[in-house]
Amino acid sequence: MNAIITVVGGDKVGIIAKVSAFLADRDINIEDISQTVLSRNFVMMMMVNLSLCSKPLEEVKGELAALGETLGVSISLMHEKVFSAMHRI
Repeated sequence: MNAIITVVGGDKVGIIAKVSAFLADRDINIEDISQTVLSRNFVMMMMVNLSLCSKPLEEVKGELAALGETLGVSISLMHEKVFSAMHRI
């Protein structure tokens, strides 16, 4: 199962490292990643594969949101199909 993770907030050292470590600890593989810094604002999108993760999607979403709070950024996760449907023209 694939999902999209977005991370948005003020840029600071360690955001990618901490989000990547979180995912690795839960056997969530990063399939694709794009990140940039726009006027000191950090923006990252990841496509991840959750097929080996033993936790339910909603639990991972909550944990990511909590991680975002500790990092001072907003982190969201949504199923790839929901993301695609929301961004269809």
